[in-house]
Formats: sequence, C-alpha cells, structure tokens
Amino acid sequence: MEFQDVVRRRRMVREFGPDPVPAESLDRILDNATRGPSAGFSQGQAFLVLEGEALERFWTVGSDAVQESVRSAPLVIVPLSCKRVYLDRYAEPDKGWTDRDESRWPVPFWHIDTGMAALLILQTAVDEGLGALYFGIVPPQVAPFRALYGVPDDQEPIGAIAIGYPAETVPVDRDRFKRRRKPSADVVHRGHWG
Repeated sequence: MEFQDVVRRRRMVREFGPDPVPAESLDRILDNATRGPSAGFSQGQAFLVLEGEALERFWTVGSDAVQESVRSAPLVIVPLSCKRVYLDRYAEPDKGWTDRDESRWPVPFWHIDTGMAALLILQTAVDEGLGALYFGIVPPQVAPFRALYGVPDDQEPIGAIAIGYPAETVPVDRDRFKRRRKPSADVVHRGHWG
C-alpha cells in the first residue's frame, strides 16, 4: 500500500471481527513502533502486548474509555513511556548535562516519542489491512492496570491501541461524525500566525 493511502485510510475502528491478528503482522507492527523518533536515541518506550486471557483481564481496568464493542478486538498494545530513561540518557557525557534536571526539557519528549510510536502502530495496522483504535486508560485505572500486569512505576501508559480486522456492525451515530477535519488553511500558518 502506498504511504498516502495509509494516511488517508487511517481511522479509528470501534468493532472488530473474530479473526486473530497474524503473528507476522504483529511482529511488523512492533518492529515499526521501535523505529520512531527518540530524543538522544534514548529509546524510552516499551510495549505491553495483550492477547487471549491477558487481554480479557485488561478489560477489567481498561474499558472505561471505550464503548463495549471495542472489546471484540483480539489484540491490544499498550505503549508506555519512561521519563527516567530520558533523564539518564541526557546525563551521559556525550549530551553535556551533568544532572537529571527535568526543567531543561521544553516538553516531555518521553511522552511525545511514545506517541509517535503509537502513530506508527496505527499506520502499520492499516498497511497490514487491519483496523485500530487508540484510546486512553482513565487515571483512576492506571494503578490497577500496573498491579494487574506488574508494570513498574516508572513506566507510564500513554493509552492503549485495540487492533484487529474491522467489522463495524454497531449502528454508527452519524450526528457524532458531523464534525469534519479542519481545512489546512485553518491550521497551517506560513511564516506568521494569522
């Protein structure tokens, strides 16, 4: 599939068919996720892959932000970011900082880089003929999520991605989708704002 086709076809899928995600597709999705930008090549991302029984347990802590039909997904990947890895990396001699002062960072690149990895997951799913949905894990469920899967405290889930073959048979509320993508002219500012 051409890259522009992947970009155009990427959308959030909210119901999935019963077929599992092929192992080769999952491997490609995960490999591509590791190829996103990484400040200082810190590589502070991790990916929790949930299928089968592990996925069934996930819905006890991860379903508050999605409709019931999303539970039909045969696969969920939880991208996690780790601030510690970035602070440690930038305290290394080749970066020139002698401390781990977080105030030096203009934005939390650990979350941004992990978000870019999540986008690569979404795009690779489309390229594999799959559908995907990025959704959040609501704050009160983060601690139960960590406990359920033994996720260390320094690993921050930035959301979750449900993946599978699209099978949207749930009636779509068209009123919900009346909002359209903004025209480029409304969001692109060349040389000056306005």
